[in-house]
Order: sequence, then structure tokens, then C-alpha cells
Amino acid sequence: MPASVSPQLRLPVAGLTPMTTLDYPGHLACVVFLQGCPLRCGYCHNPQMLEPRKAGSEEWAEIEAFLERRRGLLEGVVFSGGEPTLHADLPNAAERARSLGFKVGLHTAGVYPRRLRALLPWLDWVGLDVKGPAERFDAIVGRTGLGAGHRMSLQMLLENGIDFECRTTVHWRDFDLDNLRRLALDLAGQGVGHYAIQLARPGQCLDPAYAAPFTDRPRSEALESLLASLRPAFERLELRD
Repeated sequence: MPASVSPQLRLPVAGLTPMTTLDYPGHLACVVFLQGCPLRCGYCHNPQMLEPRKAGSEEWAEIEAFLERRRGLLEGVVFSGGEPTLHADLPNAAERARSLGFKVGLHTAGVYPRRLRALLPWLDWVGLDVKGPAERFDAIVGRTGLGAGHRMSLQMLLENGIDFECRTTVHWRDFDLDNLRRLALDLAGQGVGHYAIQLARPGQCLDPAYAAPFTDRPRSEALESLLASLRPAFERLELRD
């Protein structure tokens, strides 16, 4: 192990994607997935990542050793989850990644705004999950009282000036085209420039009802028409499936 590795940091690593062009737009990056999430979204396709656990120091040491070997090959490191801001050592890990020459990205639902604020000095980009409109946020995530923190995080990102995108995972049990349109326009009205709509993956879901066949979905032509009407409101609008 290189002498510069910091084995004292403790992060419960659930997985590593060694190379991706999708998870940090415009950059070649790796993704470090961290265990544990307070949300219980019905469509969650990684339910094995939800329960928190204690981490051994060797987990981050192995990631940092990997990063040492990828210096000059990768541009960025993205911390994802689960909900990565659960973990007290995340700012230190982000600082270490920065010190190795990597840009640092974060995927978060923004439900812990004070923890996000502590991370901002070490972040270059944030992907903020917008689970739904304010009045539906808690119902979609399966927990009460988390929507207010998310709204604070969005406002923080808008005021900070950091590069970020909002993205919404759409399962048609939670959305129809009209409330998706209203959510998108609300975000644009607040000043969000980059927005991605991600279609929920079928198959493994936390709630089996979300994995069952769902016939009341909009036709692809109607969705494309909605996207076309929304694109002028954003600098960048993407559909991801």
C-alpha cells in the first residue's frame, strides 16, 4: 500500500465502478458507493445498500490505493450511495481525493443540508436527486420530515454557484406527465439549469409493487412531446433510461 494512503478514514464501501462517463457529466470518473440510506423509495433498485453498517479502516484504504493507481487516467471521483452524506468521514475522504488531483462529485438526495454544507469546500459537482414536488416528497421517499432538508440543500446549491444538476427518477406509480411538467417548471423557475429525468428501472425494487408490470404509463410520444416543451426552460435537459 502506498505510504500516502490514509487508512484511518472509515467509510462503508458498498461497491466501486472503476470507470464511467455517465455519473459525472463531461468527465471520466470512478464511482464509490457507500452503504446506508435513510430513504425508502419504492422503486429503489439497490435495496441491499439501504441498511447502514460500521466500516473498517481498510475499506477506504483500498479505495485510496486504487485512486493512487489511477492518477492521470481518471479525472474525477464521485461519491454515491445509498446516501453518502450519512458518513462523518466523507469530507475527509473528499479532501483526500482532491489532494490526489481528482475532481470530486457527489450524488445526494440533499436530506442533510448541514452535512452537505460541510462538504462543499471539497466538491466540484453535485447531482441532487429531486424525488418529487414538495407536497409529495415525503410520500415518495417513504419517510416523513425529509423534504424540508432537501429544499434547503437545493437553495444552498443555487446560492453557492457550484456546478450541479438536478435529476428525478420517474416511476409512473408516483408521477404522471402533468405533475412531472409542474415539477420541472418549478425547478427551472428557481434557477436550475441542468435537469435529468431518469426512468426507473424495472425488475428488482424495494417495494415489489414497483417491480410489477405497470400498464398506466404514458406513451413514448407523449413523453417526448413533454420534453420538447420543457427544453427551452433549461440550459440542458436529458432523458436517461
